[in-house]
Amino acid sequence: MPFVRSTETVVHEIHGARFTSYLRPATGSGDLAGWRAEIPAGTVAPAHVISHEEAFYVLSGRPQFSIDGETAELGAGDAAVAPAGSELSLSNLTDRSAEIWVTTRVGLNATLPDGSTLTPPWAN
Repeated sequence: MPFVRSTETVVHEIHGARFTSYLRPATGSGDLAGWRAEIPAGTVAPAHVISHEEAFYVLSGRPQFSIDGETAELGAGDAAVAPAGSELSLSNLTDRSAEIWVTTRVGLNATLPDGSTLTPPWAN
């Protein structure tokens, strides 16, 4: 099925953010996962180490990315790439929500600071 309708999306919430999953195996994607992340104002997500490369495209707002210790605040139209094995954190220190489109390979997992592993359903 090459087309994904908004009615086929699944919404997940974690660490105060909302992830709307569009591309995943359940919608016909074998290799890629893609989702829209809504990051509320004042959100500071925990740093985590990612298993697969992730690409980010800022749709709105001014989220702050930290990738392996390098930090930047990005605006609408900006993009970032976090390599596989990098430590990633994402914050929204502004007073407005931010929206980001994220793409990675199916099978992504993240190792959290306490050593636990998160396998996000929106990427699997």
